[in-house]
Amino acid sequence: MRISRRRFLESTAFGSLAAQAAIGADIGKTGTLPKRVLGRTGAHVSILAMGGGSRFLMYKEEDKALEALNRAFDLGITYMDTAYGYGNGLSETRVGKVMAVRRKRDGIFLATKIEARKGDDAARIIEGSLKRLETDQIDLIHVHSLEGEEDLAQVEAPDGILNRLLKLREEKVTRFIGITSHSDPTVLAKALERHDFDCTQMALNAALVGMKGGSHGMEINEAMKTSFESVALPVANRKKMGVIAMKVFAQEGLLGQALPEKLLYYSLSLPVTLAVAGMPTLDFIEQNVAHARVFKPLPKSEMEELSGRLAAKNKMALDLRFADHRDA
Repeated sequence: MRISRRRFLESTAFGSLAAQAAIGADIGKTGTLPKRVLGRTGAHVSILAMGGGSRFLMYKEEDKALEALNRAFDLGITYMDTAYGYGNGLSETRVGKVMAVRRKRDGIFLATKIEARKGDDAARIIEGSLKRLETDQIDLIHVHSLEGEEDLAQVEAPDGILNRLLKLREEKVTRFIGITSHSDPTVLAKALERHDFDCTQMALNAALVGMKGGSHGMEINEAMKTSFESVALPVANRKKMGVIAMKVFAQEGLLGQALPEKLLYYSLSLPVTLAVAGMPTLDFIEQNVAHARVFKPLPKSEMEELSGRLAAKNKMALDLRFADHRDA
């Protein structure tokens, strides 16, 4: 039987992480997850977030998905990341069933994202998101997956999503607004410079550092020579935004090349608030929480060694992989 390369990589990566979980079963069994302040929002959130994207949607049965959410929150995760685009509202619907019981009681910070670029379209989706999430106020709504200059122009248009989000923030429909990007650090940096975002979410991992030198015979654009770490992250830090790191494992693409905890620790050692991870099994959740509980920043020398080794092998492929990626 033939299986796709993606399926093979995912299955081997999941098996590797499960093995790590068994080996490290005693790590971080006690204690609480460290918390950090989410930039100028002032909110205190766990340094590890539960991702509600494609990995969460791998829980095919709803009861298993709800069990995973409850397990994550039982273990101390207090930041929930979801989006309308994750299953056309399916992720939000599942999250809402748990949030109705746990959000206020356990202090869960709830973030969602909207892909629409027209303000009216975004408003309609957000109205549905409020119902699916079973709330009358969302903590954070992001513009989902900024892609390039033309996309930014649509976001910024008079009738675009940004003006509508600013209005919704004034009306207390959302406490905070943000913007995410997987693919273009330079354009994200422009957006952050120009506008009054409270938070931002960007791809930050040990392999996605700026490329130097040639492209080994392949044509690459300027965005591929830069990184969120070097271009967009400093802007967000200077403006005191809450920064959420994503793609810390590159959707399992980096597992097997470095220990999972080292990949997580690399991203958390950057000037960010937290890292969001997709965790498609209870073992994933438990092991990531265990590692986050005992997190200590990596020495600069170790970060440089890890990024140098992984970027040389992976950055080109990851830039291309995430160029049009929204994790829907």
